[in-house]
Amino acid sequence: MRLRTPLTMLACLLPVALAAQTLAVPPIRYHERTLANGLQVLSVEDHSSPTVSVQMWYHVGSKDDPQSRSGFAHLFEHIMFKSTRNMKPEQMDRMTEDVGGYNNASTGSDITNYYEMVPSNHLQRLLWAEAERLSNLKVDEANFKSERAVVEEEYRQSVLANPYGRLYNALDPSSYRVHPYKRPTIGNIEELEASSLADVVAFHDTFYRPDNVTLIVAGDFDQKQLDGWVDEYFTGIARPTSAIPKVTAVEPARTADTRVALTSETAPLPAVAMTWLIPPAADADIVPLEVAAALLSHGESSRLNQSLVYRTQVAQSADAQVDSRVGPGLFVLTAVMASGHQTGEAEKMLLDEVRKLADGPIPAAELDKVKTQLLTSQLERRQTAEGKAFALGSAVLQEGDAARANSDLVVLQAVTSADVQRVLKRYVLDAHRVTVDYQPAKAAVKGAAP
Repeated sequence: MRLRTPLTMLACLLPVALAAQTLAVPPIRYHERTLANGLQVLSVEDHSSPTVSVQMWYHVGSKDDPQSRSGFAHLFEHIMFKSTRNMKPEQMDRMTEDVGGYNNASTGSDITNYYEMVPSNHLQRLLWAEAERLSNLKVDEANFKSERAVVEEEYRQSVLANPYGRLYNALDPSSYRVHPYKRPTIGNIEELEASSLADVVAFHDTFYRPDNVTLIVAGDFDQKQLDGWVDEYFTGIARPTSAIPKVTAVEPARTADTRVALTSETAPLPAVAMTWLIPPAADADIVPLEVAAALLSHGESSRLNQSLVYRTQVAQSADAQVDSRVGPGLFVLTAVMASGHQTGEAEKMLLDEVRKLADGPIPAAELDKVKTQLLTSQLERRQTAEGKAFALGSAVLQEGDAARANSDLVVLQAVTSADVQRVLKRYVLDAHRVTVDYQPAKAAVKGAAP
């Protein structure tokens, strides 16, 4: 994917005591409408800076890749920056970077989004450009082959050359049996090479359409003027008569723990990952699960870091995270071992820390600190127009409702230790896991794997 700048998780900027009470968080006030062709439009006026963020969130991700053609959604993330009927290749860069702004894009399991940040007097030009990319993209042999080569090189760098790239790339294929989430977002070289221009054109015609995208504009603009420009550039884009394919596969419940063994020619130390299935992003239990993951691994004082990295020095890193999606997501524990230690040690200690957290007690100060950190991070992001737009986009595309961008922060502040312990017991301790054991090739030959 194109380079993204990660949003940094802040340390506790608010007094810990504030987390014990519900803060009156100013909501994101947004305007919402849907055009006759199905295009959803969300807008947030924010005159604190003379800038504007324009974002196009397409409801298509790697789960929608054609069978045996993984990487198509990711491929289109790149092709969209090539030429259109009225735009030259990379012209989006000139329209943003040359006026002091920027543009970027990303692909996930459910989403492909494109976003720009520019001085607000360039808003009209960008709305025209996004409508042009939606309706008049050139999907030809030259663009297809050049961007396929770029995606394949990304695969070589992030999966093959990265010592732990194969481990993280294996989590989805190992964790899902039926659901198309089992296809890694980045794709793979063999399936990309087997694809044809006709395959690519069909994918574009199927998913890149006005009724499958949410346009989000946040920043310094006048709502009436914005509505006029949106009508001018987007209402004439026809809505296809064909239905948008929907994923109907149902991931079955796991009936047993399973293990996957992988070896690496480049990894200097063993690593281990464990995954559990969790509900979709819209489920009420996701926020408590996120708090649980933060208690386990957010910051140097977190439980996993203190136990595995600091005190016992079994691992050089340990992490817990919630990978939420439109469909079933994953709760993930990972550890990269320290020299002289094996993955079996980390597996036991990771599970022990989850049990300790689930069985309690959880000190009130510890829970308050983590909730404050999570809340502060969200509030820091929303200080910018782009951050507000991202909050709305994630809420709409993953949870199905823009209002969740506001209500989730209320839910976060209300999470109790009992909530954390309940979700850990239900989705982790009382459920089956997939364990991926990742060994350096030489160590695996010597029988170092547990």
